[in-house]
Amino acid sequence: MRIGWKESWAFCLLALAGCVASEPEPSVAPPPAPVEPPRVLACAAQPGRADDFVLVGEAVQGGLIRGTAPRCARTLTLDGRAVPLADDGGFLIAFDRDAAASALLRAEGEGAAAPVERRLAVRPGNWRIERVNASPTGGVPSAQFLERRKPELERIRAARAMRIESDGWRQDFRWPVTGRISGLFGAQRIYRGEPGSYHSGVDVAVPTGTPIRAPADGVVVLAAQTPFTLEGHLLIVDHGMGLNSAFLHCSSLAVREGERVRQGQVLGTVGATGRASGPHMHWGMMWNGARLDPQRIAGDMPAR
Repeated sequence: MRIGWKESWAFCLLALAGCVASEPEPSVAPPPAPVEPPRVLACAAQPGRADDFVLVGEAVQGGLIRGTAPRCARTLTLDGRAVPLADDGGFLIAFDRDAAASALLRAEGEGAAAPVERRLAVRPGNWRIERVNASPTGGVPSAQFLERRKPELERIRAARAMRIESDGWRQDFRWPVTGRISGLFGAQRIYRGEPGSYHSGVDVAVPTGTPIRAPADGVVVLAAQTPFTLEGHLLIVDHGMGLNSAFLHCSSLAVREGERVRQGQVLGTVGATGRASGPHMHWGMMWNGARLDPQRIAGDMPAR
C-alpha cells in the first residue's frame, strides 16, 4: 500500500512525539503528619506538689492537720471517709475528742497509678477528768422540753451539713475574744464509773456586751434570732472544707444567715442567754462531725 506524503508526515510527527520524554509534573510533598504534643498529666503542671503527702500540724485528739495531697491525687479518704480536695491539692483533716489511736490517710490517682497511703498515729488529748462518788444529777427531760428541742436540733444539724465555699480553713485562727478561760474543751465528770457528757467547747469569761469577732473567714449558716433552749442566741460560721465554729449564749447577733464574714469582723456580743450560769463566750468547733478543741487550734490566749 502506498502512503501519501501527508500520511507519511503525520506518521513521523506521532513517532517523534512518542520518542520525546514528557516534562515531568512538579512534585508536591505530602502534608506533614500532625505531631501530637507530649502527654503531660494535668497534675504535673501544678507547682509545689510532691509525690507524697505534705502535712502541717499534729495528729492529736481534738486537733487538726492542713495538708497537700500527692500531685496526681484525684480522691482522698481518711479511714474510708471522703475528704474534699481543693483545686491546688490542699485539704484539711481533724480528729475527734475520742478519736482512735491511728488513722489511715489514702490518696488515689488516675489510671493504674498506685495509691499513696500514710498511717497516722493519733496522740491522746490531755482532758480534765473529775471522778465523783455520786449519782448523775439532772432529771428526765419533760415532753414539753423535747418538743421544743427537736426543731432546734434539726436546724443545727442542717447548718452543719451545709458545704460552703470558703478559704477560712486555711487561715491561722484567732481568739474571738480575749479573757480568762473558764471552761476547758473535753472536761468531763465520771459519776461512780458512769461518764457524763464532756464539755464540747472552750469558755472565756468576759462581760456581757463584749464583741465576738470571727476567728477566720467564713459564711454564717445559722443565726438564731430567737434564743434556743440551751444555746440561747446561737451563731454558726462555716469556714469551708467541713470546718465550722459555733458561738453560744450570745446577747445579740450582728450578722445574718448567708452572710459572708471576714476574719476579725464583729459577729455579735457575749451574753448569758439559754442555759448559762453567767456571761461568757462558749466557742465550739467541729469538722465533719468530729468535735475539736478551739484552744489547740487558736493557740495560747493573747495578753489583753
